Amino acid sequence: MVLTSHCIVTPEGPVDGWLSVKGGVIDGLGPGRPPAVSSNDEVLHLSGRLLPGFIDLHVHGAGGASFDDGAAQIHDAVAVHRSHGTTGTLVSLVTAPLSDLRIAIAAAGAAAAADPRILGLHLEGPFLSPDRAGVHEPTALIHPTPAAVDQLLEAGEGRIRAVTVAPELPGGAAAVRQLVVARVHAAIGHSDAGYDVARAAFDDGADLVTHAFNAMRPLHHRDPAIVGAAADAGDVVLEVINDGVHLHPGTVRLLQTLAPDRIALITDAMAAAGGSDGCYHLGRAEVSVEAGVARLTSGPAVGAIAGSTLTMDAALRHAVCEVGVDLTAAAAAASTVPARLLGLDGSIGALAVGLRADVVVMDDDLAIEAVLLDGAWADDRRPRTRQD
Repeated sequence: MVLTSHCIVTPEGPVDGWLSVKGGVIDGLGPGRPPAVSSNDEVLHLSGRLLPGFIDLHVHGAGGASFDDGAAQIHDAVAVHRSHGTTGTLVSLVTAPLSDLRIAIAAAGAAAAADPRILGLHLEGPFLSPDRAGVHEPTALIHPTPAAVDQLLEAGEGRIRAVTVAPELPGGAAAVRQLVVARVHAAIGHSDAGYDVARAAFDDGADLVTHAFNAMRPLHHRDPAIVGAAADAGDVVLEVINDGVHLHPGTVRLLQTLAPDRIALITDAMAAAGGSDGCYHLGRAEVSVEAGVARLTSGPAVGAIAGSTLTMDAALRHAVCEVGVDLTAAAAAASTVPARLLGLDGSIGALAVGLRADVVVMDDDLAIEAVLLDGAWADDRRPRTRQD
């Protein structure tokens, strides 16, 4: 297959040219007209833009299905996000009692074994600060003892890729080091840590910030807290929920300035993503969605934002059209940065020769037209073509 487009978004910038696919891999890419092709090759002259498939590091569900409810629900929710351009994802699980969380981890592991585009698991809890718990069930929060960390990692059977930790908790700093030794990304979030505690965690190997600015001590001129420590650390990725609700556009621009090339767009989406307003749940919490905004309707934090209804295509579109992020930088935040964090940038995360042919076709308004997964169309949609 050979695709031509006026805008192929590569890591070096947009190219007006062609991209060829063979065996599920990008085997050629360049400016201008494509080279001579064989009679067996399908050539499509596309009217839209080509971007790398999106990678979501933090998501809880979609289409009425929640990742905490078993492998079948995970399959359904992943399919919804895939239709919006997400070609690789972590499965995020919310706080629950350890026995329940182990069951959810086993189910998520089974789903990952059946779908190679589920890139692993992310545990958003239970090692969170009760002062910054957000939607997480306060009674299920625990301190991160070595035994508790081991229990969860063992349940994951090597599939847990990230765990969110509040480093100021008793045992928090040790848990960061334990996760790093286990080659699991320690994510700092749902935390009241100040700059010094957070910087110590990053110095110990934590390399991710769970939804920057949300559910954490805010940036202050005398204590820049977690975000300031992450910016200074130099190699820490900051997750951004770019839906226009969780963060002001100016805040997103600030993060781009503080940590260029280290921003990862995420959805933090719950079951209502890709669906309609109404009543849902996130873990054990009851959630009401109105005008696309999810808020808690039960527990001590009634009215708090409860995840999002965001999809990755909307996150990228909002970054470009509302925040003013350059398209190449936005594509990197949606694809390249998360792939690099997971150590997968040698196979996915960009439009480049030798990488998997995971391609999102978007029109000039950045609406999805079609998704190419391993060089094959992911569903029955096909992109619009033009006369060359």
